[in-house]
Amino acid sequence: MAETAKKAFVTGHPVAHSRSPKIHGYWLATYGIDGSYQAIDVAPDAFAYFVRTLEANGYRGGNVTIPHKEAAFALVARRDDAAEQIGAVNTLWFEDGDLWGGNTDAHGFAANLDEHAPGWADNGPAVVLGAGGASRAVIHALIERGVGNIRVVNRTLARAEELRDRFGAGVSAHGTAATGELLADAGLLVNTSALGMHGNEGLSADPARLPDHAIVTDIVYVPLETPLLAAAKARGLKTVDGLGMLLHQAVPGFERWFRIRPQVTAELRRIIVADLGAQGMTKE
Repeated sequence: MAETAKKAFVTGHPVAHSRSPKIHGYWLATYGIDGSYQAIDVAPDAFAYFVRTLEANGYRGGNVTIPHKEAAFALVARRDDAAEQIGAVNTLWFEDGDLWGGNTDAHGFAANLDEHAPGWADNGPAVVLGAGGASRAVIHALIERGVGNIRVVNRTLARAEELRDRFGAGVSAHGTAATGELLADAGLLVNTSALGMHGNEGLSADPARLPDHAIVTDIVYVPLETPLLAAAKARGLKTVDGLGMLLHQAVPGFERWFRIRPQVTAELRRIIVADLGAQGMTKE
């Protein structure tokens, strides 16, 4: 490959399981771009050096995954609004001589629902299950789209209260005992917890308590149909799986590094679904 080839990456620890190289590799081939996108395993104690030497090593930027998202937040010179609000960085790029950090998870979440459940933001109150890093991105997306009643449910109430305090008006905090009553008038149920993942099967909430117009989505994509989505589908509700969030969150980074805004296509989804089946059930 020519020395002028455009280079990007995903880094984490571990990172071998990441589907990002397959997603970005598909787009590089589709658009005929002379570039590369590789997975680089970087241990936490080496991450700061890795970031400082990105430009010298010819990288235009890249993605950051667990456990480096908060460290990346602290290391960049500038951050976009999503990263500031969410408190974590998953995308790096150079702009006007500065290393920028962004967070595209909220974009991915909203774009996935836009594709599969148009009008979702006008459907009524939202119930968000879980209070980890992913829930921050979901809440940011909901606020950006004008959802004014967001109910965060978590086993440890204090963590839900932290998110309520972080995001302010329109966000309330609840323990799991309140889930049933919170679902009664909800228009959107979002699972951001680990319940439902392969190896952690379980029903995070009972969709039987939801009204008929409700939409149910799970950011877990392994398995594609989690117990929550299966129960919601059996109940006759609209469901959206989590794979689209992974695909759509990759779009803004690719555009920054390679100067083309890629499309999430049915063919790309088929390729990643096939890869999920071939490589076994792992997350991220």
